[in-house]
Amino acid sequence: MSTPVFEAGSKAMLEKSKAFSSSSVNDIPKAKEFYSRTLGLDVSESNDLLSLHLAGGTTVLIYAKPNHSPASFTILNFPVDSVDKTVDDLTKRGVRFEIYNEPNLKTDERGVFRGGGPVIAWFKDPAGNILSILEQK
Repeated sequence: MSTPVFEAGSKAMLEKSKAFSSSSVNDIPKAKEFYSRTLGLDVSESNDLLSLHLAGGTTVLIYAKPNHSPASFTILNFPVDSVDKTVDDLTKRGVRFEIYNEPNLKTDERGVFRGGGPVIAWFKDPAGNILSILEQK
């Protein structure tokens, strides 16, 4: 199979496509409860699919997968003004933040990483997928 060659100045067909990401879960009702009630996101459901309607018009599709395996990487990042305040609020809502104690990744007792780069904290959805909040000022 050969790689297509584009003429100078030509546009790829996907350039204007409004792409979106997706991830799987093993239980749609639990995911809907978590994303809508616990995190407070605008969530709609259609044909056993969840759509997370995020600020700025972004949509993330969540679908059920019977043999779901949680992602081993961060699938969704939420920029916030204050990680500390958001950790406090989400902890009150039942979110548990991940504690890391690795050579290049150490969080404090609340799960907040302050070791270079943005202040960030990671947590998991009910299906075990990793999400984060990160400070952007």
